[in-house]
Amino acid sequence: MRMTLPALVIGILVTQGAMAAGDGTAAVGGGLGGALGNIVGQQLGGSTGAAVGAGVGGAAGSAIGAPRGNKTEAAIGGGVGSAGGSIIGNKLGGSTGSTIGAGLGGAAGGAIGNNLGDDDNHRSNGKHKHKHKNKHKNH
Repeated sequence: MRMTLPALVIGILVTQGAMAAGDGTAAVGGGLGGALGNIVGQQLGGSTGAAVGAGVGGAAGSAIGAPRGNKTEAAIGGGVGSAGGSIIGNKLGGSTGSTIGAGLGGAAGGAIGNNLGDDDNHRSNGKHKHKHKNKHKNH
């Protein structure tokens, strides 16, 4: 129980930082999807079902919230973050901790994945084209 409060505080800080960086829609989508998927998964399959549900929900929510070109990265980040948050939250605070962890993990993972997708897109769009000029030499 001692680890619950610091984990929540760190999750909230990461989520706020992600929202401030302009990754809000992927973060909100990943957080909501992860939490809802966690709740449905708990009802269907206990803690394992909760982690699977959180992963699927976090991935879907992050992908929906991410802009075009970043959907894959945001989905991976949201899915992994939600599933990991669900597992860690379950160890720290049972089913309620699992849902909170899935929400925070999905929000952070979706935002980070979206941000990484932005970095990749900027690098690939910055290719330099070299034009070859024919130079004629006077002999």
